[in-house]
Amino acid sequence: MFLQPKKFKFKKVQKGTSSKIQYKSTKLKFGLIGLKANQSGRITSKQLEAARQAIVRKIKRKGKLWINVFPNIPVTKKPTETRMGKGKGNVDYWVVKIKIGTILFELDGIKSNKAKTAFKTGKAKLPIKTVVIEN
Repeated sequence: MFLQPKKFKFKKVQKGTSSKIQYKSTKLKFGLIGLKANQSGRITSKQLEAARQAIVRKIKRKGKLWINVFPNIPVTKKPTETRMGKGKGNVDYWVVKIKIGTILFELDGIKSNKAKTAFKTGKAKLPIKTVVIEN
């Protein structure tokens, strides 16, 4: 199953706006090599899971992988061929808002060249530009 919260306070939320640059979580905390966002945007839980699976397959389940972001914002969608009005649609999928500089994934316990190739396959699954950083 895809990532989504077990409990949440409000079923549907407004879109809102996001500031462009992240100031807090821009340094590696757990691993020695990480995947950092170079662009702001939204990543769905399916995209995050696809990137995680690609990275885990490349490292052949050796080492340790940390996911530093969690999709906690519901996105609603009305069915096709539905007339306007009658309220907001049902929750369709979950997203996480990404700011520039956010660390998405961290790896430890494997060689850096192997980790870089794993992150290269993982970042192909994401809709935003990312860069591999080392500690």
